[in-house]
Amino acid sequence: MLILSGQFANKKVISLRTGQEVAYLVGPIINPSNLKIEGFRVTDSKSKESLILLTQDIRQYDLSGIFINDHSDLSEEVDLVRIKDLLNMNFILIGKNVETASASKIGKVVDYAFDNTSMFIAKLFVSKPLFKSLNGASLTVQRDQIVNITPNKVVIEDLLSKVPAAAVNVAS
Repeated sequence: MLILSGQFANKKVISLRTGQEVAYLVGPIINPSNLKIEGFRVTDSKSKESLILLTQDIRQYDLSGIFINDHSDLSEEVDLVRIKDLLNMNFILIGKNVETASASKIGKVVDYAFDNTSMFIAKLFVSKPLFKSLNGASLTVQRDQIVNITPNKVVIEDLLSKVPAAAVNVAS
């Protein structure tokens, strides 16, 4: 099932063992090389300490929150050596500029949808600049249309690259 990133803003992290809220989500940890959500930054409900919840420790998603086994599933950043470089990168997808492979500016990422089983980002929702939005709605970019991701931008295929030539050259 695809989930919009906005649905996870400030969600509660609830322990299945105690039924109590143990933390709340702050933001995702996204690997820009494969667009996989590796985990979430969370804030401990009691100590207000910044911790990490890895996606493999999530047991269930619900409208009320995210469920984990227990508070012990939350880790301190220094304990996660495997994803240390990813944590230091602090990659944020929302707000990234989007342009085509031929350097045509499209807009900015305003939201994304991810698969809650694989945790891979499946779609990007891009808003067009104000002067371009007057003639159309926002753009949805599929995962397979993404060519490259840099620290500053997302590069997608040229928008007309897959349209047959006959469809483009319509005689009036």
